[in-house]
Amino acid sequence: MAEAIDPSQFEDDDDLDDGDQLLEKKKKIFTKELRCMLYGFGDDKNPYAESVDLMEDLVIDFITEMTQRALEAGRQGRISVEDIVYVVRKDVKKYSRVKELMMMSEELRKARKAFDEIKFAGK
Repeated sequence: MAEAIDPSQFEDDDDLDDGDQLLEKKKKIFTKELRCMLYGFGDDKNPYAESVDLMEDLVIDFITEMTQRALEAGRQGRISVEDIVYVVRKDVKKYSRVKELMMMSEELRKARKAFDEIKFAGK
């Protein structure tokens, strides 16, 4: 025989407190980018919302954990690039990617500076 379902066991959106509503708003930070990344890595053009939500939860958890670890590694209340490098130093792939991104950032900074010098020298 089928059991009767008690509707009070399900959380209603009207019953959410401010913290839960804030979390729901923050949860959609990377949705667009994650959909594009999932598609780029072979998923459907419109991946399941549950897949995107799960990926978003994982990304936010990763960023939160790395930030906390970087805060513990460096000066109190501040995070520097060196703190991030210190946190990922034992993970070869992450360390390599951080170094690569830092080198590209430096190259872009130099290129912008050279472009600005040429731009202002011509006037």
